[in-house]
Amino acid sequence: MLTVTQLARHCSLSRGTLLYYESIGLLKPPSRTAGNYRAYRKKDLERLEQICVYRNAGVKLADIRGLLDGTDGGAAEVLKRRLKEIDVEIERLREHQRAIFRLLRSKRPLGRDDVVTKEKWISIMKAAGFTQDDMNRWHAEFERSAPDEHQEFLEFLHIPAEEIRKIRAWSRQNAG
Repeated sequence: MLTVTQLARHCSLSRGTLLYYESIGLLKPPSRTAGNYRAYRKKDLERLEQICVYRNAGVKLADIRGLLDGTDGGAAEVLKRRLKEIDVEIERLREHQRAIFRLLRSKRPLGRDDVVTKEKWISIMKAAGFTQDDMNRWHAEFERSAPDEHQEFLEFLHIPAEEIRKIRAWSRQNAG
């Protein structure tokens, strides 16, 4: 028998993550000890290990539940779909990369003294093929991965403080 903490540690997860998986039905509620503690068995450990394998591949929790419970179209279909999603993500990142290369190759390098406005930045992003959804995802990822730099960048664009607060709040709320 394993406790919540022991099971979580075995799979390098937090106790909260394990309890969340249980709350959404990904892990079945375990039996309880006489002291009303959760008592996980080997089958629970094996299921959690399988969940971790799929999560490490970026598979969504709902898809994992379907795979483990046998209600999904099979692992191959789910994994093929995930590969297609990754291809889309990679292409979006390549677009970002191309936009940055174009900026770096421009005749006048961007520096701290240059005045780049929000409107100018938006026009550059659109010229690079970004849609509004792409730009929203870009902000959300920037906020998630580098919040201080996101703040600094928005200030660099001379965006008013109140608008920066709104952009960052939205970005935090929509970061994946």
